[in-house]
Formats: sequence, C-alpha cells, structure tokens
Amino acid sequence: MTIREHPASLDHDPTRVVARFFLPGEGLRSSHSRVAQIIARVLAGPAALTERMAAHVVGELSARHAGVADLLAANARAVASRIVGPAALTDAQGAVLGAAFTAEYAVEGAALCNPSAVEHPSQDGLGPNELRVAIALRCIGEGHVSSIGFAEAVIDADDGWTFEERATPLTLPLVRGAEWSRQHFGRALEHEGHLTDLASAVLSNLPERFSVAELEYALLELPDQLSTRPDSRWPTQAMRDMAASAYRADFPPDSPLSGRMLLPVDAEENHGMEDARFVHFTGADAVTGYRATYTAYDGHDIAPRLITSPDLREFTIHRLTGSGAHNKGMALFPRLVGDLHLALSRTDGENISLATSIDGVIWDDAGIVHRPTELWELVQLGNCGAPIETERGWLVLTHGVGPLRTYSLGAILLDLDDPSRVVGRSREPLLQPVSMLRDGYVPRVVYSCGAIAHRGTLWIPVGVGDDRIRIFSIGIDEVIASLHP
Repeated sequence: MTIREHPASLDHDPTRVVARFFLPGEGLRSSHSRVAQIIARVLAGPAALTERMAAHVVGELSARHAGVADLLAANARAVASRIVGPAALTDAQGAVLGAAFTAEYAVEGAALCNPSAVEHPSQDGLGPNELRVAIALRCIGEGHVSSIGFAEAVIDADDGWTFEERATPLTLPLVRGAEWSRQHFGRALEHEGHLTDLASAVLSNLPERFSVAELEYALLELPDQLSTRPDSRWPTQAMRDMAASAYRADFPPDSPLSGRMLLPVDAEENHGMEDARFVHFTGADAVTGYRATYTAYDGHDIAPRLITSPDLREFTIHRLTGSGAHNKGMALFPRLVGDLHLALSRTDGENISLATSIDGVIWDDAGIVHRPTELWELVQLGNCGAPIETERGWLVLTHGVGPLRTYSLGAILLDLDDPSRVVGRSREPLLQPVSMLRDGYVPRVVYSCGAIAHRGTLWIPVGVGDDRIRIFSIGIDEVIASLHP
C-alpha cells in the first residue's frame, strides 16, 4: 500500500490579518478610566500632528484592509459616550480615535492545521474530470485562539492538486442573531442544568420558532410571582446567554471563499473554534448543503457546535445537545441512514462512538463502535472527518495516539446499512509523522478533519505538526483492501 505525497502545501502566513475593535485592558469595566484618558489625549493633540497621524494610520490600514474609513468610524463611535462636553470631532480626530481602539490580529500567526475538504460550491471553469475543492482550516493566532478560515484547490485530470492563491484582504461577516426551535432551546437548557421552573414558564410562552427579541417578550410575560423572586436573575440571564449563543454570519456575495474568516463571536467560543469537520450533506428532501461541527472552547470548558450553510457564504451556528454531544471531534454522516442523522464522536475521550439524532441538533449516544486495538492507537482513537460512502461501506479515516503522543492516521470500514458494525480496520497506520513530517508547533502529529473522494482516489489534506498543511492521496480500493476484519 502506497500513499502519495503531493508537492502542494500551505504554511501559516502572519500577513493574513484582520483589523478589529481593541479595548486596552482585559475588559470594559477595568478600562473605563483608560478610555477617557485616551480620548482626552486625542482631543488635546495639535491639529497638524493629528492630521498627519490620521493620514498615516488610514494609509497603513488601507494597504491591508478594505473599508478602513467605516471601520475607524465604527470603533470611534463605540467609545464616543466617554467624550466629555459638546465638542464635535474633526475627521482627523475621529480617524485617530478610531485607530487608538483598533488592533490588527494575525489569524494564523501561530499555526495553520487540521484541514477539512469538501466539494466547492462552484465548479465553473473546470475541464473534464477536474474538481474544485473547498478546504476549511484551523487558523491559530495570538493567544492560541483558533478561528475558521478557508482555502481553495483544484484536483486536475492528471491526479494533481493545486492550491489556488488565497485572497486578501480578509473579510469578516455580518453577525446577527439566529432563530431557535422551542424544543432545541429546552433541551439545550436542560443540557446545561438551566431548565428551572422559571425557564419552563418562559418556554410555554414561546412560539415554535423564536428570535432573541421574542424571548425577551416572553420574559416580560412572566408572572410576577416568578419574575420578582430573588433567585430569578440567574436563570433569566442563563436563558438570554443561551439564546444569544446562536448566530448567523453572512459574507458579502462578492467575497472570495479563501478570504472569509469565522472568528469567535459567543462567550462559549471566545478561546477558540477548533477542528471544524465539514461535510456536503444531502437531506431527506434531496436538498444539499454544507454542515460542520467544531469544538467551542471558552478557556475552561468545551462544547460541540453545529454550522449549517447552503453555500459556504451564509453560515448559521448553533449548539449541539444531548448525551451524544459533549466531547470533541464529532463527524457527521453525509446523508440520513434509516431516517436518522448519524455522527461519529468520542464521548468517553478514547473510543470512537456512534451518535444518532432525529433533527440533527439533539444527539443520543448509541454506543462504542471501535476501541483502541493496535499499539499506534493505544492512548486514544478518534475520527478524521465525515465518513465517505463507498459500495463496500462507510470509509472512515481515523487518528490514533500512541507512544510519545504520536498521532498517526488509519482507517476503519463501517457497514453501509448498520454503521455501528466495523467490517474492517487498519492494523498499520496509513500515515505516520516520520522524517520531514515529525517536527512542528506540536511534534509527532499528522491530523486531518476530512478527506474527499474523486474518481476512485481518496485525497487527504493533512495538518503536520499543528503547523502546516500537506496533501496526500491513495486509491480508495487500495485502502479498503488493506483493512483487516
């Protein structure tokens, strides 16, 4: 069995930056006095010097970002309430003030890893037997905070892989609240231990689908006996936080995919959006779209989250709940199996498990599918992305952790009709972190969050050393033939 390494690669690029609101200090409460002092210094600056500084910062940012004037104006407005007196800002003062509260963030300044490949939504301009691929990337920046970026590539008719040039400047989405279903919201509250009597009363006043504004209305309708209790503040705030954790992130229609960045929005993910596993999903109504799970990290706890998108431009992000959704590394099947959504997960931290769902958001644990068996996987096992449907079964790439915290790639084959049954497994790894693949930000790691099949070949984008992306391919029949019962 021979796995082929391709010359195509992606390395982390510290010049890929976004400009965002910056508040000196750790939080708004501790920064009030500093904000006022900074504003005072801007207002006190000599006009000529302020003009020169404004021209400088606008010129600097405009070379790396789009919409600089709007960005600086918005950041200046965010602190304008601290301006004392009726004085109006000049354009130059507004630009300098906005720049004082703006910082650049290198989205992949530390590392680039854990790619996930799916069919690109646009196949225009390709020749026969070619395929354009969308690759989701784990981008690790300052503070080891992870975001989700994208790259684009083409598999050509001669079995070559070429990354397309990644777009700049980077584009951030318009973020707004998303709707909940009442059932999902109730299960999410229960999952977090927030389903109190007060929460139950609010749920009874909600429509089947509701927005954050409708939740606020339902809270206003609470009986005084519940809303005025001394202990009502905590469950009320918990419901508000829960509702706000779901959001939409929409990019401009003309933004290139490789320039789009999903940065943490909710408090639950403010330390990272990790290891997105994308899949091109076909629903019961035959409508196709994209789904992904990722691990939200708040600095203390993790939680699996769901991304849905019709086109990789408009994204909706929601919590996943239930006994099958409380650990890292969920990978969704690309279609329903027996009228159920299925996913592979690692609910106990070391074995590959199966999870089932009626609606795709509330998940039940269906038990362990595969346990560590070989020495290269003796510490723990996990999946490497969505199962790939073949005539002989569901082909699942796996990662095993062995001695020296060595991450290697293997595979299992699941029964097509009963994916809880393993019909084949790797005794030896398909890929190990040896030679030029050994060193990196985290040594001895090869890892993927999803491969793609094209014309009988399995194409595997691989994160090497949690640091860079390399591409490997192998025949699907060759992989299956290498598996043992």
